[in-house]
Amino acid sequence: MKKTFRLAALLLGFLFAISPPANAQETPWFEVETLNSGLGAVPDVIGRATPRATMEALLRYDERRGEPGTQDQIKDTAPAHLLNLNAIPPEEQAETGTMLARQLMTVMQRRAVLNWGQIIDRPDAMDARETSNAATAGMKRRSLLVWEIELDGIPAAIRLDRIKADGEDPVWVISRHTVQKIPALYDAYGPSRFEKWLPDQLRNTAFWGLMWWEVIGLPVLLLLAGLVGWGTSKLLTRVGRHATHRITSAAFRAARLPMIIAAIALLVSIGTQTVFVFSGRLSSVISPMIAAGFVTAILMLIVNVIEVVLDQITGFEEMDLTRKQFDETRSQATRIAAVRRILVLVVFLVGFGIVLSSANLFRTYGFSLLASAGALTLIVGFAARTILSNILSSMQIALNQSARIGDRVVFKGSLCHVERINFTFVQLRVWTGIRLVVPVNEFVSETFENWTLKEPEMQRVISFKLVPTVDIEELRSCFEEVMDDLDPDQLDDREKAQVRISGQDVFGVEVLFILPCKDPNTSWDLTCIAREKLVKCMNQMAKTKGMPVFPETNIVEAA
Repeated sequence: MKKTFRLAALLLGFLFAISPPANAQETPWFEVETLNSGLGAVPDVIGRATPRATMEALLRYDERRGEPGTQDQIKDTAPAHLLNLNAIPPEEQAETGTMLARQLMTVMQRRAVLNWGQIIDRPDAMDARETSNAATAGMKRRSLLVWEIELDGIPAAIRLDRIKADGEDPVWVISRHTVQKIPALYDAYGPSRFEKWLPDQLRNTAFWGLMWWEVIGLPVLLLLAGLVGWGTSKLLTRVGRHATHRITSAAFRAARLPMIIAAIALLVSIGTQTVFVFSGRLSSVISPMIAAGFVTAILMLIVNVIEVVLDQITGFEEMDLTRKQFDETRSQATRIAAVRRILVLVVFLVGFGIVLSSANLFRTYGFSLLASAGALTLIVGFAARTILSNILSSMQIALNQSARIGDRVVFKGSLCHVERINFTFVQLRVWTGIRLVVPVNEFVSETFENWTLKEPEMQRVISFKLVPTVDIEELRSCFEEVMDDLDPDQLDDREKAQVRISGQDVFGVEVLFILPCKDPNTSWDLTCIAREKLVKCMNQMAKTKGMPVFPETNIVEAA
């Protein structure tokens, strides 16, 4: 029995030893009997040894055809050798393959902005720049994704395959699956009827790889977009004049700007898909702008509608939130303002993500390197650090309610009302009517007085420097007479009123008149009136007794 187990173990070990690894069994190419048997010999100037050589031969065929000494070597069927045409009957490969190659050239020039550094220039397509942690590190590849073009809402892959026919060297050609999708891609992104109608001179190359009709057509399209935006604005303004109801009028105001943006984006989208089918260089810029336009219009409409609904429900705009009876309303208004800011921030982030994902920005103009390395995040974060700090500070104010909309505050010696708490600044209204615009970060960092934070009742102090011989009891009687003349609705409990001596020096004594006020919004005015009446009363005291009440000092002594 033991011998049987030993023999079985030896047999299994031998089988494992002679069996090659799974990766070794997979050849670095696809094997076929023949490749494009109906095309004949491949011209020497058509290189297919590496992925980059194949793509260069495809996209620069017309340029190389015009080089000296190559006219006889390159035939009209030469581009067909760059495609895997095995799915097409041999007798049709020459004609059909040439047409498909031409169509693919046109589609790639219009919809792709290739990063040639990502197209490997090695026969085995092994990327020597990848790190050891990459999934394809050190791997020889037989299929390589070049680009993806959206087709009916699904990305269509432009892929290269490494094919080895019997008795021939392996070559890189456009894959058979990509070849099958070329007609549909050409119908979607090929020249429009308008472009075919243009004379050949306008379809010649101008500069930067653009054709003359593109150089002329782009300003024309932008001009038409501007006219559409202007017309939409005029139409909405005229229709909005007939809106008599408050909600209807507010809805028109909320939808006006989003509809203008949507109309412009719609015209540019239709124009670039049906009339002006621009090349890849322009499409890589216009497509993100169209996506950004639609997303901005939709999200702006959502935000504006929500704000209109909140305004109609709350009605804060019609209230004077500085009044005492609106203490709880001030807290609600501040919370709703915070909700609006959070909503705008979320909408912006969602819209930004949608634009990036739909526009495929990180595959063009080297953005892939920035995105993969996180450099773009660092750059944007560093540039926007002040804005982000202000946004977080505004959220902090809204959450801790240290300053609410309508609160009476003293900021850096200025008596103000809080009018608005925006994303990046706080708007304060000084008692003189002047508006202070303070960055939120600075407002939070500074110490300020909030007269309405907890209880609206407060005690204002009126200070006078009087002679040491002044009659304090008579001053108390004078203060009582002053309070009798004040508005009782603005005074708090008169039992809290006091007259105290807080200090003395060579000039006299410091007398404090403590005035109880009911409403902080009127307390400053009430204090000014009381001070005026106290000065009048004390002057009357001095006149009656023939004794001074205020210290008599010269300027040098006072200094």
